[in-house]
Amino acid sequence: MNRIPAIVLGLATVLSAAGSFAQSVPPASPGAAAPGAPTFKQEELEQLAAPIALYPDALVAQILMASTYPLEVVEAARWSKANPKLKDKALEDAMQQQRWDPSVKSLTAFPPVLAMMNEKLDWMQKLGDAFLAQQKELMAAVQRLRAKAHAAGNLKSGKEQTVTVDQQGGSTVYIVAPASPQVVYVPVYNPTVIYGPWPYPAYPPYYYYPPGPPPPVFWFSVGIIVGPALWGHCNWHGGSVNIHVNNYNRYNHTNINNPNWQHDATHRKGVQYRDTATQQRYGGGAKPGADTREAYRGRDAGGGQDRARGGGDKFGQPGGAGDRAGSAGGLGGDRAGGAGGGREAGAFEGVGRGGETRDFSNRGASSRASAGASRGGGGGGRGGGGGRR
Repeated sequence: MNRIPAIVLGLATVLSAAGSFAQSVPPASPGAAAPGAPTFKQEELEQLAAPIALYPDALVAQILMASTYPLEVVEAARWSKANPKLKDKALEDAMQQQRWDPSVKSLTAFPPVLAMMNEKLDWMQKLGDAFLAQQKELMAAVQRLRAKAHAAGNLKSGKEQTVTVDQQGGSTVYIVAPASPQVVYVPVYNPTVIYGPWPYPAYPPYYYYPPGPPPPVFWFSVGIIVGPALWGHCNWHGGSVNIHVNNYNRYNHTNINNPNWQHDATHRKGVQYRDTATQQRYGGGAKPGADTREAYRGRDAGGGQDRARGGGDKFGQPGGAGDRAGSAGGLGGDRAGGAGGGREAGAFEGVGRGGETRDFSNRGASSRASAGASRGGGGGGRGGGGGRR
């Protein structure tokens, strides 16, 4: 499989990108907390959640967990790109050799998702920051977006997924699960259309779509056989994410019995936290030698959860709605081919570009009108097996 050269190449790329970033952003003093940052507003939380709110619950949970470890996601995305032929059991075995957080390892089963997170690092880091500081509010934003998509007739069950509308704690909860637990179809959609009219012009939603003409309102990528790699769980009533213990143990070759997920600062690798409260809660980075410890979520209460102390360089300044993929303030412009590379196809678009967002929304609305029949289900294949609806 020529695994070692590929890993070396991927790590060299990450180090090269980190070096370029260090030249553009002055290093933070060791242990220094980020300046007091205001909490994300409701419209910002919906802006951040828009690209993933309609994903299956378990995948949403694992994306949220992994987004708190941005450098490891970068490494995993580039490793995945360098090893495209590893699938199923071979991929699962290869992950046992990596020291990334389990949530990051699990996303190698979803290369398009990893590519999306790597392509738009400013979005990923802000998503992770929001998840750590405002977990309940962010998950409530996901539910608000699902309610909007459901009301617009764009979130429903089909051969790829099952949508359940449930009453929990006096509120309506929308649960999305794969129709088959072993095969996951990742939805692709235009948030400027799928949720109905977007109510926050100053905060247009992030979105991700394949290259080429604007897609229909909603369609699915090719089915991905995931096995136990899908082990996340969304506790919508409690506003938290948990672990499906059996799948977690099978995939990570562990034997935990605590379903509660806890953020592990040792996997931040020096990436600064956005606000002082989160910084004080988790510390600034890893202790020397901490990367040699086994890292996994859901340890027994008696085992404790190590908290790392220390500091490190900032990964990137929190940006506004106008951040771009490939901006000088982060690693967004660096690609697997080397630092400072150009945009790859399938990038996030539209943020901070109100006119283009409106144009795309208009095209999407026209697409919705013309694709009405295909959205009803059972349409033609896309991407070698994905079904439109």
